[in-house]
Order: sequence, then C-alpha cells, then structure tokens
Amino acid sequence: MRKQSSEKFYAREYLHPRHWLMWCAFGLLRLLSLLPYRPAMVVGRLFGDAIRLLAVSRRKIVDINLRHCFPEKSRAERDRIKHGCFQSIGISLVEMSMCWWWSDERLKPLVEIQGLENLKAVFDSGRGAILLAGHFTSLEISGRLFTLHNPVNAMYRTQSNDMFDSYLYTRRCRYIENMISRKNTRQLIRATRSKTPTWYAPDQDFPLEKNVFAPFMGVTTATITASSRLAQSTGCAMLPFYPERKADGSGYIIRIDAPLVDFPSGDDLKDATAINQSIEHYARLYPENYMWIHRRFKTRPAGEPPFYA
Repeated sequence: MRKQSSEKFYAREYLHPRHWLMWCAFGLLRLLSLLPYRPAMVVGRLFGDAIRLLAVSRRKIVDINLRHCFPEKSRAERDRIKHGCFQSIGISLVEMSMCWWWSDERLKPLVEIQGLENLKAVFDSGRGAILLAGHFTSLEISGRLFTLHNPVNAMYRTQSNDMFDSYLYTRRCRYIENMISRKNTRQLIRATRSKTPTWYAPDQDFPLEKNVFAPFMGVTTATITASSRLAQSTGCAMLPFYPERKADGSGYIIRIDAPLVDFPSGDDLKDATAINQSIEHYARLYPENYMWIHRRFKTRPAGEPPFYA
C-alpha cells in the first residue's frame, strides 16, 4: 500500500521476507551516514565501480547514449565519462544517506549557492518560480542543501518498489515543504503560485504524456510539453538549477541561473528546445554528473528504429 498521502512510514507493513534486502540496504546507508564527508565520497566511488561491473544492461545503455551524444569524442574519452558516471551514481547513494540522517549543522559548511539574487528578483516582481533541474547524480543532495537556505516544493514520480517509495517520500517530507505528485495538477499550480520555489526535473521519457521531438545533445528527443503549460497556467518564471560537486572534494555549488527568456513562448517545440538546451549546457560541462543510465531516447519519431535495440 502506498503511503504518499501520508508523511509516516509504517515499518510493520514491510516485515515480509521479500523486503529484507531493502532493509539491508537501508541499514547500510545508515552506517554510511556515520562517516565523515571525504571518506564517504571514497566509499561512494567504490560503490559506483561495483555497480558498473555488475549492471551489464545499464552499461550498454550508457554506451549507446554516449556514442550518440558525444560522437566527436574517442571511445577512450567516452569510457572515461562512463566510468565517472557510475562513480557519481555510487556517490549519489551515499549522498542519499546524508540527506536522510545528517543534521542541518553538519550539512551547512558543504554548500555554496550562487544566483539567489535571480530567485529574489523573480519573487520581487510578483511571480512564482520553478527551479528547472535535470537528472544529474547530485540532484537529491541539492534539494536537501537548498532547503538550508530557502524552503522548496518538489515534484515526485512514484518509485516502482513500494517500500522504497514510501520510505523515500517520508524522508523527503522532513525537509521538503510540499511533495507534489506529477499527476496532481491542482496541487502543483497552488504550490507554484506561492513564494516557495518548486523543484522540477522534466528530462525523462514519458511516452504516455504529450510530447514534441526537440533536440537534446544532438539527438531528436521526445520532450514533454507540460513545462510550457505549467509556466503558462501559473505565470511562474523557469530558472535553471544546477548542482555541482566541487572539484576539490570540499562540497557543492548550487547554481541558479536567470529565468529562461520568452518562456512560455506559445510554441511547444520552441519551449521544449529551450528546456533541453538549458539541461544540455550543464550535461556538456559536467558529463560525468548526468544520469546516462536512463533510456532518455527510448521514444522515437514514427518510422525510426529502436534506439536501444
């Protein structure tokens, strides 16, 4: 039974043996949360290396994505990005434990936020704000760190594992102002009209939703048009939001860019292209941090062969 209408996780409902592996995973994450930051990042990279060796099908998806998105790079360069991507995924698991169990005081020294003046200017103009994020591996920790400086709403997508979905939702509710289902349009509109920004990542393949085919990383990509409708119905500005792990391993930089210009424009393809270009900008700057394990290009235009055959 889903608990997304509640902020309480009922452990007794997940005592069946089929949930034991997930309990072990939660226990391991809890232990990792006891580590200092830098050793935790080392463990995360080791996790990522293990995932890369074991997840053969995901390795193939990454290879296909990188081959199409970076045709100008050599095989060795793409392999380095793949290796870094899996290490970043491993780090993201450790960061999840930080989100769940680290105190505000322990997290605050790790984050630097650039561009808060862009958010303030939007609110001063009387508009609401949508923080346009992409599925980067540092996305989860960025939401937790941002709440140390400003409350935030977040859109969520139901996870396939009931227990993980319930626990993740419950944990996020401890620091996110409002958790909003992507399917709850009314709640979403109400939240975006407040002075609390809404965290929104539309860069996944949603074949059952209205899409247009817009360029992303040089590939014709099915892109939802809901972003345009959301901005149109709420009058919100769309501000690119990007979390970066510092190169020296000392923490994070969260960048909030100026709002997208002329958005929404009334042209779904133009708007989808603007969304994709914003996410692509950082995916090219920091390719190891993007979630290449997703089948982002699964939905193809009519007549095109399958991308992941």
